[in-house]
Amino acid sequence: MARRVGIVGAAVTPFKARWVEKTYYELAQWATREAIKDAQIHVNDVDAAFYAIYNDVFERTAIPEHAIHGLCGMQNKFGLRVTTGGATGAYTISAAHAYLAAGRFKTAMVLGVEKCTDCFDFSSMSATPEVIKAIGWSGDSFFEQPIGWTAADSYAEIVLAYMDKYPDDLKPEITAKISAQLSQYVKTNPFAQRQFDQVTAEEVMNSRLVVYPFKELEICVYTEGAAALILAEEETALAISKNTGKPVVWITGVGESNEHSFAGKNQKDMSRIMSDYYGAHRAYEMAGIKDPTKSVQIVELHDAFVHQLEVSMTEFGLVPYGHADSLIEDGLMLPGGKYLVNPCGGLIYSGHAVGASNIMSAWSAREELIKRGLKTALVHGTGSTIAQYTACLILENQ
Repeated sequence: MARRVGIVGAAVTPFKARWVEKTYYELAQWATREAIKDAQIHVNDVDAAFYAIYNDVFERTAIPEHAIHGLCGMQNKFGLRVTTGGATGAYTISAAHAYLAAGRFKTAMVLGVEKCTDCFDFSSMSATPEVIKAIGWSGDSFFEQPIGWTAADSYAEIVLAYMDKYPDDLKPEITAKISAQLSQYVKTNPFAQRQFDQVTAEEVMNSRLVVYPFKELEICVYTEGAAALILAEEETALAISKNTGKPVVWITGVGESNEHSFAGKNQKDMSRIMSDYYGAHRAYEMAGIKDPTKSVQIVELHDAFVHQLEVSMTEFGLVPYGHADSLIEDGLMLPGGKYLVNPCGGLIYSGHAVGASNIMSAWSAREELIKRGLKTALVHGTGSTIAQYTACLILENQ
């Protein structure tokens, strides 16, 4: 019988556009130290480490995890690295959960770290071109990468197909209001890259176009930072909780899905993010959630782009297809509304340190569940070409 698994410790480093003062080794150590401190245990009490590292090029080494395993105090213990595009963090939590639920270990650390702007383009004296190129290698290297594939135009393909199908949804004034709302939420996140970058809907609409229909203030920013969780099986988790005085936030549902990477009949429906649909509904099934609109209170989702946030909310079954704008028009995600969506500011305002991002989202969901006395949160990661990969987690404060 599978064991229950819960989160008993969590931490994030500050997310920044550039950590000049820290190597990725140091960021990893920092997040590890703070998560272990939060759980009030010793590093020797952690049985295994699961590393969420998206891109080797960012860390300038082919096996980034080998250098940090011993430095984080995990020498001679199990270590596993996961890489699944933007969903890397959520997939890594899923992997750690599986090992603990199976009884392999009593405790595990999930650690995500990225140091993307160690990439640098000396012709422009900026990191951006080299970072975009490094992300471009995530695309198909025979067809997509040589013609200039980027994450933005990849996601835009889905959004444009959705808008063709539902021409009255994803209105510019609504996506602008969502971005403005996220910029208000981020004020309470002291670790966020853009904590003090509050914007109005008008400013969002007037920001420059990056890839149609995405405006500059509607897209995530690349980030350096780290995040860590301490997970434990039920008996150990309850003992740690008794010692810390903090409730265990249980992982009651896990769901994943990887779509076909090519569009076409019976392959990829461009108006849908089917990986989001399957990932969320598999997590609901495992958690025993029959109607997510009556159960889910907090949503920490992977908002690479505001438009994709809206499409993902339809795939989760939290708003109807073609009516994602009801998030604002009906007040569903406004303060006091039905759903608390990305209270950390999301990837757009917290920052997107890819391997660490979904772990940061889980950190935020845990914090909000405990602080607000709420019961259920959905944590989501998506990524790769045309949002191909998804992993979802149901967290419960019981």
